[in-house]
Amino acid sequence: MTLADPKKVVAAARTWLGTPYHDQASVKGVGCDCLGLARGVWREVVGSETLPVPPYSRDWGETGTSEVLAENAGRVLIRIEPETAGPGAVVLFRMRAGAVVKHVGILTGPDSFIHSYERLGVIEEPLTTAWRRRITFAFLFPRPHKKKT
Repeated sequence: MTLADPKKVVAAARTWLGTPYHDQASVKGVGCDCLGLARGVWREVVGSETLPVPPYSRDWGETGTSEVLAENAGRVLIRIEPETAGPGAVVLFRMRAGAVVKHVGILTGPDSFIHSYERLGVIEEPLTTAWRRRITFAFLFPRPHKKKT
């Protein structure tokens, strides 16, 4: 499978900087959560979304045992080993031991990433050791959809 250009992924993600945090939203400049950011970048880089996103509660990651986020990401993104992830990769974070992954970010450099974080909105920040050790899954965007004529 051909990959999307990582530079285009990073550039698209950076256009979301400053978007306020809003649960389950995915509207640049208006509001998004971490999944909404990844969905918005998908729409800009790849094309229309291919999976419906059902409503989810704020505590879904504490109540479930299935890696729903990783499983569904694997249906549309290209899975890679987290150690090989570079700029443009989508990374999934396990926020606490024993919990399922529930946070999404996009790497922008070897030591930085963009994500939407409660109370802060979409920000780019250092990929500190604390963040890096939480990365559990990594994926790449596929090449853009061909436009139908």
